Amino acid sequence: MKATVLIDNIGSEELIGEWGLSILIEHNGEKILLDGGTSGKFIDNAAAMGIKLDDVKNVVLSHAHYDHSDGLVRFFNENRQCRLYLRDSVCEDCYAGKAFIHRYIGISKGFLKAIKDRVIFVSGNYELMPGLYLIPHSTEGLSAIGRSAMLYRKKSFFKYVPDDFDHEHSLVIRENDGIVIFSSCSHAGADNIINEIKDIFPGERIKAMIGGFHLFRSSDDYVEKFAKRVKETGIERIYTGHCTGKKAFEILKKELGENAIQLRCGLVIEL
Repeated sequence: MKATVLIDNIGSEELIGEWGLSILIEHNGEKILLDGGTSGKFIDNAAAMGIKLDDVKNVVLSHAHYDHSDGLVRFFNENRQCRLYLRDSVCEDCYAGKAFIHRYIGISKGFLKAIKDRVIFVSGNYELMPGLYLIPHSTEGLSAIGRSAMLYRKKSFFKYVPDDFDHEHSLVIRENDGIVIFSSCSHAGADNIINEIKDIFPGERIKAMIGGFHLFRSSDDYVEKFAKRVKETGIERIYTGHCTGKKAFEILKKELGENAIQLRCGLVIEL
C-alpha cells in the first residue's frame, strides 16, 4: 500500500499548502483518491510531482465538509470517468457556530446533484474492492463531541442539532500483515475510531492511522490524555496533520516519539 499526500496545510517551495486534505492511495494496482481539499490545487501538486490522476476511477469522500469536498468540483470537471463514494447520510446540512450564528461548512451546494449519475451512496460496512473498506462510526454519544466542537446539522430553518458524524467514515485497507486506517478528520476521536476498527477485525495488527485528528482547538491537557489513549490502543504508528494542529502534534510526538509522523504535501507513505 502506498499513499501520497497531495494537499495538506503544510506546503513547500514546490507544492501548494492549504487548509484541507487530499491523499492518493495505491492499492492492488488501483488508484483511489481520498478527498480533494478546498480548492482543487491538489491537482496542480500531483502534476508537480509527476503523478497522473486521469486514470483514477474511484474517489472517496471522508465526510461532508468543504475542506475535503470543494476541491472535487474541479476534479470531476476534469475527470469524466470517476465515481464518488460517500455515506448515504451526506447532504448539504453541515454548519459550525455558536449561539444563534451558524456558518455553512458543508459540501459545495449543487455539486452532488450536478454529478448525480456518478455518485454512489453507501451504508454499513462497505467493501469498495477486495481488502478496502468504508467503515462508519459505531461509537455511541458522538453528538456530545459535535456539541463541544460547535459542529451542527441543519434540520429546518430554525433547528440545528449537534453533529453525530454519521456522514463520516474511515477508509480501511486490510492486508496480509495488518490494517491501515485513513480517517481524514477523525471527528469521532482517533482513539475511538481505532477501537471501532479493532472491534470489526479482532486480533488483527493495526499498522497505522493516517489523517487529521481535529485537535487544533483542544487544550494541552486534553491532547496529553488523548495521546495516552491512542498509545493504549496498541496502534504502531500515526501520520497526522491538517486539523491536528502544530501544538497538538508536538504533544503527540512527545508521547509517541518516532511513531508520530507529521503529514505534509508530498509525503509518501509505503506500508
